[in-house]
Amino acid sequence: MKILSVQSLVIPEVKIIRFARFSDSRGYFTEPYRSSDFKNHSDMSFMKGISFVQQNESFSKKYVLRGLHFQWNPYMGKMVRTIQGHMIDVFCDIRKGSPTFGKVAMHDMPMSSEKEYSEWIWVPPGFAHGNLFLQETTIEYMCSGEYSQGCEAGISPLSTDIDWSLCDKQLHSYLSSLSNELIISDKDLLGLSFNSWTNDPRSDNFIYGQL
Repeated sequence: MKILSVQSLVIPEVKIIRFARFSDSRGYFTEPYRSSDFKNHSDMSFMKGISFVQQNESFSKKYVLRGLHFQWNPYMGKMVRTIQGHMIDVFCDIRKGSPTFGKVAMHDMPMSSEKEYSEWIWVPPGFAHGNLFLQETTIEYMCSGEYSQGCEAGISPLSTDIDWSLCDKQLHSYLSSLSNELIISDKDLLGLSFNSWTNDPRSDNFIYGQL
């Protein structure tokens, strides 16, 4: 795996890991993940102690909005990439005491076979996570905890008390411009408001500096 760069986003614990593709007249080859590179690369110290125990693949139709999901016991961080299509990743800080507590941001991750690189986004434990899809899209994500039914919750991505002030305005505008076309599950649409989650005793599982 050839890691090209590691970038912190506007909420710095969320990272973009860019890795190389090797192209020729036939197409390209890439190595999306190698454990030793994640452990030993000088810019990847934030992954120390993290191992991936579950790998998921998801296909979504155009204008599907998923999220915002999170889990405890065990905690689950997610490393996500677009395989085909166009995903916008969405993440919300739910760590009580964090300087960015309650703030949401987005990162644009379209797939193009013409690029000489691809990207992972790392969303660590302590964040509610979701995705908006602008095309039919397939994504892959690796998880640092196995799915645990009964130890999960979700904040509605349309909750009016989420703070979008850090989010790229153009990316955020998709939510309003597509409001009549978005496809959202009933479970996600009826998810908690941010304030309801904050007042829920289970939210004390997510304390800044303790994850």
